[in-house]
Amino acid sequence: MKDFKKSTVYQIYPKSFYDTNGDGIGDLNGVIEKLDYLKTLGIDYIWLTPFYPSPQVDNGYDISDYYNIDPSFGTLEDFKKLVKEAKARNIYIMLDMVLNHTSTEHNWFKRALNEETKYKDFYIFKESINNEPPTNWQSKFGGNAWEYVEAFNEYYLHLFDRTQADLNWDNKEVRKEIYNIVNYWLEKGVKGLRFDVINLISKPENFEDDLDGDGRGFYTDGSKIHEYIRELNENTYGKYKNIMTVGEMSSTTVENCIQYSNPKEKELSMVFNFHHLKVDYYKGNKWTVMDFDFKQLKELFKVWQEDIQDGNGWNALFWCNHDQPRVVSRFGEDKEYLKESAKMLATTIHMMRGTPYIFQGEEFGMTNPYFDTIEKYRDVESINYYNILMEQGKAEAEILEILKEKSRDNSRTPVQWNDKENAGFTKGTPWIPISKEYKRINAEKALYNKDSIFYHYQKLIQLRKDYEVISNGNIKFILEEHENVLSYVRNLDNITLIVLNNFFNKEVKLELLDEYLNNKSKNKILISNYKDSSVLDKNLTLRPFESIVYYIET
Repeated sequence: MKDFKKSTVYQIYPKSFYDTNGDGIGDLNGVIEKLDYLKTLGIDYIWLTPFYPSPQVDNGYDISDYYNIDPSFGTLEDFKKLVKEAKARNIYIMLDMVLNHTSTEHNWFKRALNEETKYKDFYIFKESINNEPPTNWQSKFGGNAWEYVEAFNEYYLHLFDRTQADLNWDNKEVRKEIYNIVNYWLEKGVKGLRFDVINLISKPENFEDDLDGDGRGFYTDGSKIHEYIRELNENTYGKYKNIMTVGEMSSTTVENCIQYSNPKEKELSMVFNFHHLKVDYYKGNKWTVMDFDFKQLKELFKVWQEDIQDGNGWNALFWCNHDQPRVVSRFGEDKEYLKESAKMLATTIHMMRGTPYIFQGEEFGMTNPYFDTIEKYRDVESINYYNILMEQGKAEAEILEILKEKSRDNSRTPVQWNDKENAGFTKGTPWIPISKEYKRINAEKALYNKDSIFYHYQKLIQLRKDYEVISNGNIKFILEEHENVLSYVRNLDNITLIVLNNFFNKEVKLELLDEYLNNKSKNKILISNYKDSSVLDKNLTLRPFESIVYYIET
């Protein structure tokens, strides 16, 4: 079985991965067809975002049936074949479990609206207060988090879209149904589980207005959250050997994440946190444009790496996913220094303590598509905020500039497989426009160039398997005051790695401490993004976006 500390996960957003039947939507057979490509890359797990039946209001995160495959993606037989074919290539499948809410098209919710008491208690219905919603909480997609049901003169809670009704985890029957769902997929050979916004499932006993924020303080990392996750573990994946689990943790804390991921707590293998991906939110507001705060980014990595280490927890390492803009457009430079900055960003994450995640297309440098009209967007959150910002009086041109930087659709454009029509993604009309960059940036081109971003990722994945210091060593951040360089040291027994990453497009100088230079003769460059990087020395100069990992044996 695989050791998750030495593994790398590849996230697939099936809708945009590869279309085999010409309907413009990626499918499970498309994943099967690209398994050899993924084997070449060297990944260990494929995380598939939801492919279950869904109205697709939130691109599959609004599930109407947990036990089947949406026809647009294929069939259960296709899924079984995928599990088998992936395993033949030593790749395991990780599924996305969306258990905080269901679609309002789910049979449970339909029966709730039909006044079946049992199913009404599967959700969170509350009476109105003075003809107003029960609280002033805000949905994460904009607007109030409560939707009125006239027949009951009550509101139901939806922390996301109004078609995504929150489940009542305080109801034992709900929890039993969830265990059945998880076990159903584990029995089909799934070896990994990713739990969507799992730290939001424990709601408060009393629902009150949030006088200081949007409500998240009342339901994030709630009072019963650890009890519920331990119970989930005990009744599902904890009964199996070597199931890898990761929890998506919204607005969480280091202390909670240590508890979620410390093995003795018997909750999860690891956690996603998003603090480092909010360093370009002006005053905490996503729907703004600003340069990222590098100092804050460094401080957050230090805290989340060193504190989680001290608490024996485990991090998921990532820049990109289906909800985030492309990192090379965000923290790199996607024109002149595409290759250098993409490689640097990859090294920064992959050399840290944790399990790395790669989002489809990241491995060869896909960028934001920079859509210039609202008609090209499909994401419910982006369209909602376009309308909200218009109502606030912002100019359309300004709103489009914000969407170009912050929309979730930036990561959801189809994978650019080659420079042919529709970037080789489909023979039909793609469900969302293809990025104009596909002729310059595509997988086929990357595979033909041994110096490409793809092969840098391939090497990083293999290094984690080959060097125990990467998978199991300690981490300590250095050069903390340097304005341009993010640097840390990994240690295990007599092995030390020094990781240096220049985050800017200008040459910088730095000085290393003598303690890392005493055994200068026993060192080598493990990986770098320039062919002629300098040997280890007290005084070093890093070129634009240069990244070097020095290996020292004492």
